[in-house]
Amino acid sequence: MPVGQAVEVRGRAPELAVHLRAWCRAQGHRFDWPYVVRGSAAGAHRRGARAAGGRHAVAAHAPGHWGVAARGALVEAGGPDFPFALDDKDEVWTAAAAGIYRQAVASQWDPATAVDWDEPFELPAEVEAAVVQVMTYLIENENAALVVPARFLGQIHPHFREVVAVLAVQVADEARHVEVFTRRAELKGIPLGLSTAGGQASLLTLIEEPDFALAHFLLSVLGEGTFLSLLSFLERFAPDPVTRRVTHLALADEARHVAFGMAHMEAVLATDPTLHARLATAVRRRHDALASTAGLNAEVFDALVVLAAGAFTPAAIAEGFARVQALEADMDEGRRRRLAKLGFDPDEAAELAELHTRNFM
Repeated sequence: MPVGQAVEVRGRAPELAVHLRAWCRAQGHRFDWPYVVRGSAAGAHRRGARAAGGRHAVAAHAPGHWGVAARGALVEAGGPDFPFALDDKDEVWTAAAAGIYRQAVASQWDPATAVDWDEPFELPAEVEAAVVQVMTYLIENENAALVVPARFLGQIHPHFREVVAVLAVQVADEARHVEVFTRRAELKGIPLGLSTAGGQASLLTLIEEPDFALAHFLLSVLGEGTFLSLLSFLERFAPDPVTRRVTHLALADEARHVAFGMAHMEAVLATDPTLHARLATAVRRRHDALASTAGLNAEVFDALVVLAAGAFTPAAIAEGFARVQALEADMDEGRRRRLAKLGFDPDEAAELAELHTRNFM
């Protein structure tokens, strides 16, 4: 039989599936068992089976015995099984991944050269302290945004290499954001700001979410989606050129992360009609888990007001407060818009947007 052709096996023995699966695994053949008494062994070749049959063909399921072989390689029989938990295409795949990866690679920037760290500026002490507090807040949120995709990278079968590549670059992006926000916070030599228990609790719920689709939805669609508004706000009202530059660069990266999150969720929702309910439950569960926390760090809120004000005068502070209120409204509207695009009806989209953590991420 030619490589890749399937052979159907029929039988009445109740243990047929057990023995046939073991034989196929030992011989390096793919095994599908879609019915109670009927199955198939594909990729018939004594030496091995093709990992999906070609470098561009993406399999619906990536067996463990394909291991870390290149997609389309001839995998010799008898090799070890690799324990990749995310090995089904429907769980991880989006056709947009390849394009987003190419864009991500072309958009990489070097903190040492992309930011003029020596550009002179001086801010009032209250405004500089506000910038440092905001940077302290951004750092811990970017740390969480790094840890979440890193947790799942080793679980995704490398057969789905475009998705792995996008998440790997995303981890690198977040590491770079941590670096530039730290450098800006330390630029004038004053101590970093406050990290609160409530903020840490909020981020822990992201890091502990075990389901890839739910974690990706909570982080990339809701959390990082909300941060698009925040970073755009910080770029617009930045009181100095370095803050403006680092938030501008981070905003471009985060927009790409949100685009990938949306593309992934749209693809997964198209194959799993039950996922809408699970996503909504995840939002409500996270809200309930954080109900006893204070929400956004009060020092961060005040710092945003001062940063947007640009000065520590009553009139400026009043204007800064109005701008932060407008920011929160923009965040809510953005969440509603993205939820509606994923197929939630307007009322539920509004409810879930409102339930999103007050800590923004």
